[in-house]
Amino acid sequence: MKPVDFIAIIAPIAVELRLDGSPIFPSLRIAQAAHETGWQIHSWNNLVGLKVGSGKPNPYWDGSSVRTGTWEVINGRRVDTAANWRAYRSIEDCFRDQDELFKLPRYARVRAATTPEEQADMLQACGYATDPAYGQKLKNLIGMYNLKKYDQEAEDVLKELQSQIRAQQDQIAELERKVRRLEGKHAMSVPEWAKEAVDAAVKAGIVDTPEGGSYDFYRLLTVMHRKGLI
Repeated sequence: MKPVDFIAIIAPIAVELRLDGSPIFPSLRIAQAAHETGWQIHSWNNLVGLKVGSGKPNPYWDGSSVRTGTWEVINGRRVDTAANWRAYRSIEDCFRDQDELFKLPRYARVRAATTPEEQADMLQACGYATDPAYGQKLKNLIGMYNLKKYDQEAEDVLKELQSQIRAQQDQIAELERKVRRLEGKHAMSVPEWAKEAVDAAVKAGIVDTPEGGSYDFYRLLTVMHRKGLI
């Protein structure tokens, strides 16, 4: 798959997850997926090199796996080997499962990183991969394919959403002020023109709390009193 086609598939998912609270910068997510797969999307949808390990099935991984060849750096030397990889129903499930991994204390520095470059370094520092050049390779891909524009895209969308939320909060506050004003109009002291009717209503046991009624309430009592109903 050509890088441009790969990025077109992965970028929207990476941005969406960032907006949904993922700690991973979209640029780093794309770069890591490209590096781990060689710009390929395999049928098992594992784009981040997550092994089966001792993990248990969760909402994003049902326990399925595949076994393929790979290599590790052990004691400074490359060693060819094989590994069991988690298999996913979708690319999004893969990334969300990875975010579950990043909740562990071990990856606190990854979550705390303030730039994608720092996050790449922290992935390596936290032992995500054995390749000593892992972080630099991810940073190279970020720069080579201008992937930070997707970080900016996520930030712009987030700012727009925050602006909309603030506008809605302002509208709610204004509605609350209007409601309070209306409530103030409805809860009033007994007007002079209604006192006689209210006194009669109290004596008749129709009203036990004369204060705090609305204009319509006092008008109704007055009409009833004039008609001899109270």
